[in-house]
Amino acid sequence: MIYADNAATTKMSEAAIRTMVSLINDTYGNPSSLYTFGQQAKEVLEKAREDVASVIGASAKEITFTSGGSEADNQAIRSVAELGRKKGKKHIISSAFEHHAVLHTLQKLEKEGYEVTLLDVHENGIIRPEEVEAAIRDDTCLVTIMYANNEIGTIQPIREIGAICRKKGVIFHTDAVQVVGHLPIDVDADNIDLLSASGHKFHGPKGVGFLYTRKGIRLTNLIEGGAQEKGKRAGTENVPGIAAMAVALKEAEATMEKVSARVQEKRDRLIKGLREIPHSALNGDEVCRLPGNVNFCFEGIEGESLLLLLDDKGIAASSGSACTSGSLDPSHVLLAIGRVHDVAHGSLRLTINEDTTDEDVDYIIESVKEVVEYLRGFSPIWRDLQAGKKEFIL
Repeated sequence: MIYADNAATTKMSEAAIRTMVSLINDTYGNPSSLYTFGQQAKEVLEKAREDVASVIGASAKEITFTSGGSEADNQAIRSVAELGRKKGKKHIISSAFEHHAVLHTLQKLEKEGYEVTLLDVHENGIIRPEEVEAAIRDDTCLVTIMYANNEIGTIQPIREIGAICRKKGVIFHTDAVQVVGHLPIDVDADNIDLLSASGHKFHGPKGVGFLYTRKGIRLTNLIEGGAQEKGKRAGTENVPGIAAMAVALKEAEATMEKVSARVQEKRDRLIKGLREIPHSALNGDEVCRLPGNVNFCFEGIEGESLLLLLDDKGIAASSGSACTSGSLDPSHVLLAIGRVHDVAHGSLRLTINEDTTDEDVDYIIESVKEVVEYLRGFSPIWRDLQAGKKEFIL
């Protein structure tokens, strides 16, 4: 089986598994307890906090552990919205192709009286900093733009956007779930005020993530209860999961440059091979994208059938975000970059990593070509296109 859906989740690293199992067996104390068992767990927890902070150029005091990226997004956005409300600022800027953890939170805030501006995304899948600047108003309290898109992999000009927000006195949050552990991040150099991350995207465990919050920004609690996480995230910390996430992140940091170069080379070969399929198109910028992300549309087919037939051939892929895989609607990301419904329905996301071999890439290319040709063979839409009853779009 070839696993090519690493944007959805990654396999835990051996070091992360060993760390997690060891702590479950031997360091099971509650880190809030004062006796030795508890303080041993507390020591592990704070070491993990320091390690996570060091990877993104933050201080340990600026890291709050969460259940994952969605919780971190929610807490970041709601916290800044509350700060804005107290100052009479209730305008938020984001983009039309954010993760639903961001978009759905913004929709709820709109019902509470906030005004949200969703910036258009251009065909290459990249937000233009000048358009962010033009959208900022006197009552803007927050700009939230993802670091890299989870479906098409395009990397945003975060440093430039952050600099604009800093100049304008507006707080800047970025959902960096797809980037942390894969590309270098420096929250100071990138002008980031809040950043969300999730452990299972870089070979850590599921159900664990973190929120970076620049010193001086007050968080609003989503979960009330005890005084854990400086009183900003109640509930006994998942020490084994948090420590395993930190180990995975430090591992990823140590090999990031070499791994990215190898994966990018395979990604480019995969793109070249899939481009040979007639009436296909790469979604998003070819260069400014995550090392392992390949996202294509194929005219005249349905993406769901493509995925099922690829699965039969031993290839695990997706058509978009795993969080919306049950939806029959085309990807909001593809619609945001201008793909029409008929084309967006025929999408394929392949996200490879360091374990993907050259032989895997060759097999994926061969298999996608075969499946697309097979599906087009009995597609009435494809017959109409070939007969000239409909015009090709791609």
